[in-house]
Amino acid sequence: MKTTVWIQLGAVAVYGTSFDAAPHSHHAMQIVWCGDYSSCKFNGLDFSGAIVINSKVVHQLEMSKGWVLLIEPRSNLGVELSIKLAEEPYQSYEIPNCSANDPAGKTENIISLFTPLFNELNLTRHFLITNKSTVKDKRIQQLLSELDHCLNGECIKPSTWRASEVASQLALSESRFLHLFSEELGIAWRPYLLWRRMICAIQAIINGTSATNAAHLAGFSDSSHLSRTFRNNFGMSIRQASLLFKNIS
Repeated sequence: MKTTVWIQLGAVAVYGTSFDAAPHSHHAMQIVWCGDYSSCKFNGLDFSGAIVINSKVVHQLEMSKGWVLLIEPRSNLGVELSIKLAEEPYQSYEIPNCSANDPAGKTENIISLFTPLFNELNLTRHFLITNKSTVKDKRIQQLLSELDHCLNGECIKPSTWRASEVASQLALSESRFLHLFSEELGIAWRPYLLWRRMICAIQAIINGTSATNAAHLAGFSDSSHLSRTFRNNFGMSIRQASLLFKNIS
């Protein structure tokens, strides 16, 4: 099966080969589902089946093939997974390894592949279709909707997203905006924006853009800045990620 990357509201799913990440942590929660006949290690220990990893938990992954699913913690699916984790850093599930046929990137096909996993987690797979944010404040909802434009490749430079300017647009003081955003999302504005810009860069690379141009589109100073940030969050360089995506379906 070729590498598949599927980006939707509140979720990024990647099926690929040769995942080899150094210890790292990130804002997103993560589900790792080992592939058939795959060598899989989590924090240096062999595993099979699936592992759910909480937000901001340092971890290391080696997997010759399988799925990695990143989930926004304050999305519908993220909230359900938080309940299941009950503040534990991670939980493993002994289910059959995934035997994925090529889903050709179609949403309905990709979602169907997750049926065994979601059944084991006692979740409906349609969480991936309707995985909306659970944020209650309408002003922050509006802001997130604007950021979601990047999912369609419409990256907006970070100069547009200065906290003072965003606060003014939302009719809030800068200090009130920063407090409200952190309260609603569980993460400060700047690191969250950085996270969204990395998703923007991934989308650009998937669309065939070079790492250098992807860095520019997503508002990074250069590809080295993007790669450093990417490594801190995913345990691999943007070049390694580009190689992973080179056979994308």
